Amino acid sequence: MNQLFLITDIPGYSPQISRLLSMMNYARYTTLEAVKGLTVEQLDYLLDAQSNSIGALLLHYAAVEYAYQVATFEQRDLSEEELTRWGPALNLGDEGRANIKGNDLSYYLDRLNEVRQKTYELFATVDDNWLYTGEEFWHNKPANYYFMWFHVFEDEINHRGQIRLIRKRALA
Repeated sequence: MNQLFLITDIPGYSPQISRLLSMMNYARYTTLEAVKGLTVEQLDYLLDAQSNSIGALLLHYAAVEYAYQVATFEQRDLSEEELTRWGPALNLGDEGRANIKGNDLSYYLDRLNEVRQKTYELFATVDDNWLYTGEEFWHNKPANYYFMWFHVFEDEINHRGQIRLIRKRALA
């Protein structure tokens, strides 16, 4: 908390990875503030038949981060078993609405924390050069791991706006 508003070095991590983690930590902090105190009913609330719930979006964050761990550290796609666990949260929509509901806030926070802890452990094993590892990405365009991990928290920031809107409606 003392360094929440600093993009700076973090002991145990290389400089660029520290900065990336600083940004990810701030994004997560603001997400946690946006969902503090929500009930199961509020986490499951749907604006309409096509929307995602706050709970589904929280699990989506964990699923995206997990998928990028696998893609960038293990250089593979998710297995069938992993897709069974994470698929509804990655896909959202009908699949998410059908499968992600009835959980209290601690369930989602535990998933987020488990995945983030693994991210910390993995990032401690690489240096800044690793971030510049490139491969083919969306639309067969080149990307590097730096961009891919930027996308992990950029996705969270994007969906956090949805969470704030849904929260206002759920509490109305």
